[in-house]
Amino acid sequence: MIMPILAYGHPNLRKTAEDFDVNFPDLNKLLENMYETMYASNGVGLAAPQVNRSIRLFIIDAGPYAEEMPELADFKKVFYNAKIVEESGKDWAFNEGCLSVPKINEDVLRKPNIKIQYYDQDWNYQEEEYDGVIARIIQHEYDHLEGVLFVDRVATLRKTLLRGKLNDISKGKVKVDYRMIFPAIKKGRR
Repeated sequence: MIMPILAYGHPNLRKTAEDFDVNFPDLNKLLENMYETMYASNGVGLAAPQVNRSIRLFIIDAGPYAEEMPELADFKKVFYNAKIVEESGKDWAFNEGCLSVPKINEDVLRKPNIKIQYYDQDWNYQEEEYDGVIARIIQHEYDHLEGVLFVDRVATLRKTLLRGKLNDISKGKVKVDYRMIFPAIKKGRR
């Protein structure tokens, strides 16, 4: 089932997500729905808070980058209760976008190397290091668990210039090809 994605301005996108355990109700169904939602909206990652579930879960399938970066072809993972424990290296800019902030792409500075602890889809503990674009995607999705959006990381002047577009998104004044929940629209109005 394709789930609606929360749009910029929705208060649930600003909450810090909670840890959960193996007994979380219908977890496999939630994962299935999240993948279906991510693929239907042409994303490479999706965090549970984006589909109105405030738990520390995100998924990634970097396959769409495979044409430009063949090493990403088979990178498909589930991250439960993730914690980035280290970020290192010289900040580098990369153009990011987000399903919750449609039609806006901006350069964001992030560290190129990370170390992350998490549980995989089978609830096996993992501690891994990533770099480059994979680290970037993980950091972006991880931010959703912390209540942070990529537009929070753009330069202050750029964010000021984006204010009107961000307000339009929260009001539903944006055309998207996937279902969204817009915070400034009352139920039944759209």
